[in-house]
Amino acid sequence: MILGIGTDLCQVERMEKSLSRAGFAAHVFSGAERALLDSRRGAARAQTAAANFAAKEAFLKACGTGLAGFALAEIGVLRAASGAPCYALEGRAAAWAAANRVTAHLSLTHEAGLACAFAVLEQPDPPAGSQGGDL
Repeated sequence: MILGIGTDLCQVERMEKSLSRAGFAAHVFSGAERALLDSRRGAARAQTAAANFAAKEAFLKACGTGLAGFALAEIGVLRAASGAPCYALEGRAAAWAAANRVTAHLSLTHEAGLACAFAVLEQPDPPAGSQGGDL
């Protein structure tokens, strides 16, 4: 059952400027995300950061919390061995997802200076005759 859907856009140029500010990356990105960003060079670094930032906001929108609820660094966005983007939740975000039996799906793209993220939060279907879970 679909619990929530969220999408967001982020300007790559704006993210490139933000990355140059002291403390920004540590405030917004998890340690694993910072390692991923450090492995990217040139335009790929800012594109990845912008896509990850958009994914964080898309996740929050899908949760129905807007920009509140969890610290951005708790909503990690990594890449699977296949290259597919995936959420790596930590702290309160991970606890909330576990308590609500949520599986988070993510798609990312970037083009023409914009990065876009689309998140779908899924819960198992409730047993027949029962009520669904609450957010």
